[in-house]
Amino acid sequence: MKRIKPLMALAVIAMAAYACSTVPLTGRSQLSLVSDDQINPAAAQSYRTLLSDPSTKVVNTGTDAQRVKRIGNQLAVAIDSYLKNNGYGSQYNYQWEFNLIQSKEVNAWCMPGGKVAVYSGILPVTQTDAGLATVMGHEIGHAIAHHSAEALSQQMAVQAGGAAVGAATGNKSQTTQALIGTLYGVGGQLATLKYSRDKENEADRLGLTFMAMAGYDPRQAVSFWQRMAAQNQGAPPEFLSTHPSDATRIANIQRLIPEAMKYYKGK
Repeated sequence: MKRIKPLMALAVIAMAAYACSTVPLTGRSQLSLVSDDQINPAAAQSYRTLLSDPSTKVVNTGTDAQRVKRIGNQLAVAIDSYLKNNGYGSQYNYQWEFNLIQSKEVNAWCMPGGKVAVYSGILPVTQTDAGLATVMGHEIGHAIAHHSAEALSQQMAVQAGGAAVGAATGNKSQTTQALIGTLYGVGGQLATLKYSRDKENEADRLGLTFMAMAGYDPRQAVSFWQRMAAQNQGAPPEFLSTHPSDATRIANIQRLIPEAMKYYKGK
């Protein structure tokens, strides 16, 4: 196996040492080689591309579309208030959007900058407003924790080790746009980004707290994930998956509920 040249190795170490940020609430330190100013416009463009794709059927009217927007806006207001009151306000300038997409896919996601999509196929599983808040809070948790930016940063660090520092850190707009498209599969009907198990657990923790801040009982998250578990019959073993097993996730959520309840004051 080839060794990285000494100067290149030092460059990679320096990038990791000086390009770090902290995740709100959890306090975890993460590699951050791209900023919101660089990644959010690329994500917004990708979001518009997806919504305007002829194969994407955006639902703009009806009760379900209204619910997605109402619950999303409640979460956004609560999250923005929390970030501002805890010294993170200047680090986030999200332009929130919430859209329901007609699809059998049991899925939802949030791009960097607060661009959220909920697929109609997941609504029979969410069932209640609290169930929908669980899903949306979890996906927003990924965005607030900058998991996409962290994934891009890790890719850039690998590129740096392969003598591509200039491509990774110079023309960031073009590079970031391309990577966002790759991560989310923009251009097709469906978009998704698989995170590692530790990122999923962090998003669960943030999501529970966010739904509690927005006035939704975080204890209801357990029921939602139990319904999801019933959908996941035949899922691969946990050690073969980027996501935690249903049993592990539910156990972790039950452990995290007391923390989230501190922020829950009811409707």
